[in-house]
Formats: sequence, structure tokens, C-alpha cells
Amino acid sequence: MNDRGNLRSDDVLSFGPFRLVVAERLLKKINEPVPLGSRALDILVALADRGGAVVSHKELIASVWPDVTVEQANLRVHVAALRKALGDGQDGVRYVSNVAGRGYCFVSPVTRLTTEKQVPANNAVNTERVQKLPPRSARMVGRDGTVQALAQQLQKWRFVSVVGPGGVGKTTVAISVAHTLIHEFQDGVLFIDLSAVTDPNLVTTAVASALGFMMQTQDLLTSLLAFIGDKKILLVLDNCEHVIDAAATLAERVFSNAPQAHILVTSREALRADGEYVHLLYSLDCPPEDVALTAMEALRYSAAELFMERAAASGYAAALTDIDAPIVASICRRLDGIALAIELAASRVGSVGIGGTADLLGNQFSLLRYSRRTALPRHETLNAMLDWSYSLLTEREKLLLCQLSVFVGDFTLQAADSVAAETSLADTDVIDAVTSLVAKSLVSTIVINKSTSYRLLETTRAYAATKLAERGEADRIARRHALFYSKFLENDGTIQSLFREHDLSEYAPHIGNVRAALEWALSVRGDVTVGIELATWATPLFIGLSLLEECRGWSERALAALDDANRGTRHEMVLQEALAVTSMFTRGHSDQVFNEYERGLALADVFEDRARQVRLYAGLNLFLTRLGDIRGALAVAEKAGEIAKAARHPSGSVWAEWWGGISHHFLGDQAASQLHCERGMALAVELGTFNADFFGFDNRVSALVCLTRTMWLRGFPDQALRFMQMALDHAASKNHPFPICVSLVYASTFLLWTGNLKRAGGLIEKLITLSGRYSLGTYQALGTALKGELAISCDEPEAGIELLRSALDALRAQQYNLLLTGFIGSLADGLRKTGQLEEASFAISGAIARATNSGLKLDLSELLRIKSRVLAEQNDRESAEKCLMEALTVARSQSALAWELRSTIDLARLLSKRGQRDRARHTLALVFDRFTEGLETADLKRARVVLDDLR
Repeated sequence: MNDRGNLRSDDVLSFGPFRLVVAERLLKKINEPVPLGSRALDILVALADRGGAVVSHKELIASVWPDVTVEQANLRVHVAALRKALGDGQDGVRYVSNVAGRGYCFVSPVTRLTTEKQVPANNAVNTERVQKLPPRSARMVGRDGTVQALAQQLQKWRFVSVVGPGGVGKTTVAISVAHTLIHEFQDGVLFIDLSAVTDPNLVTTAVASALGFMMQTQDLLTSLLAFIGDKKILLVLDNCEHVIDAAATLAERVFSNAPQAHILVTSREALRADGEYVHLLYSLDCPPEDVALTAMEALRYSAAELFMERAAASGYAAALTDIDAPIVASICRRLDGIALAIELAASRVGSVGIGGTADLLGNQFSLLRYSRRTALPRHETLNAMLDWSYSLLTEREKLLLCQLSVFVGDFTLQAADSVAAETSLADTDVIDAVTSLVAKSLVSTIVINKSTSYRLLETTRAYAATKLAERGEADRIARRHALFYSKFLENDGTIQSLFREHDLSEYAPHIGNVRAALEWALSVRGDVTVGIELATWATPLFIGLSLLEECRGWSERALAALDDANRGTRHEMVLQEALAVTSMFTRGHSDQVFNEYERGLALADVFEDRARQVRLYAGLNLFLTRLGDIRGALAVAEKAGEIAKAARHPSGSVWAEWWGGISHHFLGDQAASQLHCERGMALAVELGTFNADFFGFDNRVSALVCLTRTMWLRGFPDQALRFMQMALDHAASKNHPFPICVSLVYASTFLLWTGNLKRAGGLIEKLITLSGRYSLGTYQALGTALKGELAISCDEPEAGIELLRSALDALRAQQYNLLLTGFIGSLADGLRKTGQLEEASFAISGAIARATNSGLKLDLSELLRIKSRVLAEQNDRESAEKCLMEALTVARSQSALAWELRSTIDLARLLSKRGQRDRARHTLALVFDRFTEGLETADLKRARVVLDDLR
């Protein structure tokens, strides 16, 4: 090989399902070696290396046959062999294109990787992605070309719908396409089984949950689109027909608004959405009607090949004979080449043979097929096949199949046994019957991480559900189903853990069944008592999976269903807590939310549920803090601390210390704040617990950012910087938007205080981007406000004023009052810089009044300093000096040396202008000399300049 361009010996070329390992001269298809002659392999390397470019006949010959004279006919022979090995031309898939008169071109997209270890199929980076996909079928008959064609179409068109009748193999093909393209989408390939979604309104929620997006808004779709943004992802929406309108809307919006997102849909009908490219999936090819058909000829057709593979799996050990070939061909034609129907029929061959299977189908199948005149032929064929398969089951198998139709998605043997209880089926009978149904291709098995679960294909499930309804058993089995999931959730300590020590993502497969059970139980046909219990134990799962809006809805429905007998119970207590928490995050800080917390706390007190009291107080504390009622928040933290100590609740004790410190910080007592935060840190180490998380809020991050601000205010900038970095690092390690946003807000504030404007700007932009992606409106508004403060600090007051006004409007609308006074102070300073003194005076006076009345005195000293500047600009020097003296008094009472220094710098300048230079120098030096670190921060450098000038 003399003309390989940039190809290296350790390169691996990946295209479609193939990987070409150059160093080993090995071509693989889905990890299976592909036999290929040496010359054909050289041609493949030469063409793939220059994928998309025309390689002339002369170049190819020189590369493959160096120093040998050969004719172009030799080249054509080996190119033909290469095309055959690749399946070029099957189902429209093209790899090698002949450019008339010029040469050949490799037209399939090629990904170049270095070393076999980097190949996506074996790449550890992709392991998690592969585990999140349903397993690829071990062998897929007759669809390799289809998979490659779909992969190419998806990369070209971005939005492709695989449309075909039930049982034709749409899901199998889609899963294979997802595995094939997994390395093309660095931000994820996600499979969303919409058969588990019973309500069209939950389609967007299902997609968001798969993406790990935390729903915090009522406009779910818009927020989801913002979250996807420019991510390069593949969404596989499977089984869309029953929620087709919602799926079409979502797919269309994603296609239009997320330019790097690709969508693969499976449905029995097209979505008819803008941008959709429809790929019709036809039945498998069937052998023709020919009595002289040989076994070898029959097996060239994918339908016959699948039939014999499934027959072998059923225990049929013989090879297909020429005598049986026409019989197999007839069965395949009769079943219209529908993969599921063929598998169902073939599952009988092991017990009755090929001829016996044909006889069993016989006239009975013909009658069934044509009994429903209005059905589409292929749909009717599948119904007839299911009727036939059902008729051959034993009574216990029929009964269990009908009962299993209640499951949405995956289920375990334990779940199946629970649903089948109180019937004629014993435990061993259930296991035997499930095993038998698996052997008959009516139930599928899924093995993930050595754990086996089961599921019915959606077509089979719908058929069996109809049979269950005909038996008059639907509601009884639905009740058994709801009871099982209620007990399962109630008894799982991981799910019911009061503080969020555990990642619940592995429980996501249960959500479809939980939703279906809740929908039935809380309906007019259901059992309200069971529904209330199930909703109670399901709320931690919904919250743990960040389905806050959905959790709020179920909690609200369950509470509305409570009668007098069920009020005042533990169930109401848990539901009230869930409603309060989720409403706070999705609806804001209203009186209704406060009342929900109060009701939950009253019930927790009645039942002496101390752990839940602590968590309810944690939620109420957060509610009051965000609302700006810091005195109330401190009282709550102190009360929670007493309860946690009495109940010996380690996480609660740590939490109470930290949030006591945070409250003291905002109330303006920095010495007390430092004491409580450090005590909480020491207690966490002593007790070995840092799990004081609360619905995504990592309280250790909150404590660290509080220490950052407190230590700066107390005159220790270097220590504060270390705490800031610890907060950022710890938040990043949690990989959760809440703690990351919290750390970014307060780290940005600290950097603005210390004058590190460049780094502050970077963190602020990161905050705005992250909060926008997760639709965290409060944090997005905080980011905008901080950007306004940064602009004013950079002497761009006009831009800063506009940003701050916009952010303040948003924060007021959300009733988030915690940081308002500081932002209003910055707004007043910006107005001062632009000469709008009257408006600046009005704004700063309002901020001072708000801080004084609310108890939020953290910023009071700084607000008074800003007011003194406004007064000085208005030539009221005497009032300005009085204001500064008041600011100094406040700063000293708060142990806030940093605020004291700022006001002293302004006072020194004011005194200097009045000719009192010695007094100014002495006053400033006394404060400056109390600092032992952080001498390169902005305020201390500014103080040095003033002192030098005064000397």
C-alpha cells in the first residue's frame, strides 16, 4: 500500500456495522470477522482511507498490485468480491460507487479511530451508553441491509420513521440501528419505549427523564428543547402509534429547534410531521410457490431462514430437507413474512415437527384470517397467528398470558407471581408457565447486568389484554398489579430513604408500571385506597428521578381522593410533603406551599415521625430562605436541630448546624455563621455522614459557599478562596444541576467582591448556560443579575442597569427575595454612575428599608456605603459622612471586616477632600493593618493606593 493518505498502521476505520482493523488486516461486522481476499481487502483500505473521494483505476491498481502489470478486469473482479462481502446494494445500502470513466468512490461515512481499543463497540467510554440501550438481538435475520440503510438515512435526514405493521420487527431494527450509531453521538443515544406511556401528556416527560433532565416548569416541551440545545444525540422513540399526536409534536419541535439532534421513530403509521423521512419496513422475503423448491433455495429467503432458526431454538435438531422446503415456504407465505408470526409458528416445530406445524395451522388459520373483513391483511394475519398460538396453549398458560398483559414494559418473575396469586396457579406453576411462554415466543427475556426480566411485545400485550377483558378479569388483575408495586416501593429502603443518599436511576424501568397502576387505581373503575397507598410510596421514586411535575400531579390527585377516614393518616403526611416540595420547585413560593408544609409537619408531630419532621423542616427552611424570611428560617433550623439531636439523626444534626450558619450569615452575624458552619463540618466528619442532601440540594455545597462568603467578610480572603474551590469541586462531582448552580451563584459573587472579574465572568456565563439548559428559572435570573453587576464593575453601567432590571422583575415574580437587596444596591450604584441620582436615591433607600424590615442585614453596611456615594454626588457631604459612619457601625457589629474596609476607604477619601488627611490615613491604616492575608485582592490593593496617596 503506497498511497494511504494519512492512514496509520494502528488506525481503525469504522463504517456502518463494519470495523476495519488496519494493523491486523481484519474486517469485522458487529464483532464477527468477515472473510475477504487479500486484494479485496487492499482495495477496501485504499477506498475507505479516502472516503468520499474518487480513486482512479490507475491509483488503485498501483496501490494493490505494486510493480505488477494487471488489467482493469482484475480490479473489477476484486471490487465485485468486496461489494458482495459488504452486502453492497442490499436494501439500497451503498458502500462502493463506480464513477464511470474515472474510478471508484467509497460513499459510506467513515469514522477514523486509533487502535482497536478506541473502537466504539469495545470502548469503555461507551459502555454506559450501551448498558442504557436494550440489548441488540444476537442474530437478526434479513435485516442487516435495512439497518445500514437506516443508519445512512438517519445521518442524512436526521428524522426517520420506521413504519410497518405490528410484529414486522420495527423495534428490533431500531435497537440495532441505535447500537450501530452509538459512537456517532457523543452526547448519548437514548431509547424511549413509549408503550409504557399511557397518557399522551407524559410523552415529553418520558423523553426528559431518559435524558436526565429535571422538569422544573409547566412548559415542559420548551424547557426540554432548551436543554437539548446543541447536543449531538439520537432519540429512539419506540411504539408511537397510541400517542402519535404527542410524539409528532415533540419530534417536529426537536427536529426544528435542536440542529444536532437526530430522531428515529417506530410506529404503525407515519407521524406526518415536518422533516419526517418515512422508511417502510416490509415483511421478510418469502420463498415462491414451487413444488420443486430445494432446501438450499428456500433458505436464501429471509423468512425461511428465520423459521428454521427459531425451529432449531425450539428443539428441532434436523436440517431443512428438500421434502420439507415447500412446506416451510407455504407456512412463510401464509404468514405474510411477518417476523413475529413466523417465530410463533416455528416455536411449535420442536414438539410437532414441520409437517405437524403446517397441519396445526391448516384450515383453522385460514378461517381466522378471513373472519374480519375490515382488517388490513397483514394486521389480520398477525391477529390470526396470535389466535392460533393462543388456542394451542394450555389453560394455565392462557390464564397467565392474559394476566401478564397488565404489565407495561419489563417485569420480574416476582411481579408475575404476585399478579397471578389468588388464582389456580401456584408459584412453581407460574415459573413453569412463564418459561413455556418464552419458549413459544409469546414472552421475551431481557438480561441486563446478569439480571433477567421479561416483557410482552406490544402487539402480544394488546392481544392478551383483550382476552383478559373478555374473561372479565381486567380490574381484578389491575388491582393485583397496583398492590404489587405499592408493596414493592414501600418495602424498598433505597427508594424510601428520607435523605437522598441513593441514585434511583436504576429504578427507571419501573416507572411505566407505576404510572399504569396509578392511572387505574385513581380512576372511576379503580380502587382509591390502593391508589392512595401507591401514590404515597411512589412519590420518592418520582422525585428521585426528577419527575417533579408528575409527582406533584399524582400527589394532588391522591390527596383529593382522601375521604374522612383517610385524612390525618401517614399517607396524607407523606403526600403533603411531596406536594409541598414539588410545588415549591415547580409553582413558586406561595402561601399554599407554606400551608402544605405546615400540614405535613402537624401530621409528622402526631405520628412522632422525627426523621420526617427533620426533612419537612429542611424543606420549610429552604422555602423561607428563598422567600427572604431568614428569621423564620433560623427558627426552623434550630427546631430541626433539637429534634435531630433527640432522635439521634446524624444527617439532620449536620444539616441543622449548616443551615443555622447560613441563616446567621444572611442575618448579618458572621461570627455565629462561621461557628455553626465549622461545627457542622466537624460533626459530619465525626459522624461519618455527608448525606444531608435534600431533593437535589447538596447541603455541603451550601455550607461551603456560606463559609466562602463568611470568611471573606471576616477578613480572610485566602481561606475564603480555598472554600470556594472546594464548593465548586464538590458540586461538580455530584453531577447534578442544583448544587452546581448554587456553587456558581455564590462563587461568582465572591469573585466580584474580590475583584477577579475575568473569572467571575466565566462562571456567570456557565451559570446562565446551565440554568437555561435545565430550565431553572430562578438560577437563570440570578445569573442575569450577576452579569449586570459584572457590567457595572467593568464600567458598563447602561448594560448593567438593563440586565439587573430584567433579573429583578423575574426574581420578584418567582418570590425569590433572598438576594434582592444586594442586587438593588448594585442597580442604585449603576444609576449613580449614569447620573440618574434621584432614581438611584429612591432605589437605595428602598433597599435599606427592605433589609432593615426583613432582617436580611447581610448587605446593610454595603447599601449604606452606596447611599453615601449617591449623597456625595448630590453634594450632601455631611449626610454622606453620617451614612458612612452608620455603615461602619453595622459592619463592626456583624464582624464583617471586609465591609468595614470598603466603607473606611470611602470615608478616608471623603475626609481627604475636606483636608483631614492625617485623620483619613490613621483611620484607614487601623483597618488595613488588621488584615493578615489576601493582600492582592481588589479592596486591599485599593486601600494601599489610598494610603500611599495620603502619605
